[in-house]
Amino acid sequence: MSPNSARQVLQSAIADELSLPLPAAIHQVAAMLAERGHGAAVAVLFYGSNLRSGELDGVLDYYVLVDSLRSWYGKRLPAAANRLLPPNILYLEPEVDGRKLRAKVAVLRADQFRRGMRRGGLDTTMWARYSQPAALAWSRDAAAREDVINSISEAVISAAGWAARLGPETGPAGDYWQALYKRTYSAELRVEKASRTDSLMAFGGDRYTTLLPLAWEAAGLPYKTSEDGSSLTPQLSSSDRQSAGAGWALRHGLGKPLNFVRLVKSAYTFDGGVDYLLWKIERHSGVKMELTPWQRRHPILASPRVLWELRRRGAIR
Repeated sequence: MSPNSARQVLQSAIADELSLPLPAAIHQVAAMLAERGHGAAVAVLFYGSNLRSGELDGVLDYYVLVDSLRSWYGKRLPAAANRLLPPNILYLEPEVDGRKLRAKVAVLRADQFRRGMRRGGLDTTMWARYSQPAALAWSRDAAAREDVINSISEAVISAAGWAARLGPETGPAGDYWQALYKRTYSAELRVEKASRTDSLMAFGGDRYTTLLPLAWEAAGLPYKTSEDGSSLTPQLSSSDRQSAGAGWALRHGLGKPLNFVRLVKSAYTFDGGVDYLLWKIERHSGVKMELTPWQRRHPILASPRVLWELRRRGAIR
C-alpha cells in the first residue's frame, strides 16, 4: 500500500474512533465548554479513564481547542501563559440533569495541538496521549472535525515511528506499543502502576495491532511480516536506531523538567485548581476541607496553614 493510501485508511479508522458513542452528559458538558469560549472553541475532545470505563464518576478529561486564546480567556495573562507553555488547565463542576459532574479541562490553540502531534517535537506528551483512543465530543463544523482527524492520525504515525525505533527488533505489534508507552510514562512526572500499559492495550482490543502497520506504511517505513502474521520487523539500520536512541535521550532528559515547569505554571493559571485539589484530598482520605475567602484568594500564602490542618486531620501522612 502506498503511503498516501495508508494515510487515508488510517484517517478513516481514526474518524470512526472519534465518532464512538458517548453518554449524553459527556456531549452536554462539551457543549457547555464550547459556549464558555465565546465563539473561540473549535473542537472539544474527550479522553482518559472515563472514556475507557464509560462511567461519569471521578474526573472527566477534556481538551478544548480554540482559534483564539485571547477570545477564550478575555484576559492577556492567561492567554500569554497558554501561548508560551500549553496547555492551561481549568477545573469545573457542571450540573447535568441534576447531577454534579467534575471535569478537568485542558485548553490550547488548534495550531498548537497540530504541532504537538509531530514526531520531531521535543515534547512527547501530546502525541503520546492522542495515539491512544479519544472521542470528539463537539466540533464547530466539518472543517474542524477534519482537522482533528488529521492531527490525531499524525499522532498515531508519530507514536508508531518512535515505537519502531525504541521497541524490539522484531515482535508482535503490542510489544512495540508497550515499549513506547513505558518510555513516555518514564519521561513524565507521574506515577503509573506497572499494569498501566496492559490496561491501555486491553481497552484498545485489536486497535493497536491494526494501526501499527498502517502508520508505518503511512510514514513510508518498510517492515516485514512473519508467515503467520503475528510478528512484525521494521526495516531499520543500526545507525537509524542509534540516532533515535540519542533523540529519545534528549526528550527523556527534557521531559521531567518540562512537566515541572508546567506544574509551577499551573499554581498560577489552574482555574479552579484549589477545588480540584480539595476534591482529590477528600476522595482519597475522606477529609473534607473548607477554605476561608482569604485562603481562596491567596492559596500560596495560605498553604502552610492548610497543609498543617490537613496533616493534623490525617489527610496527609
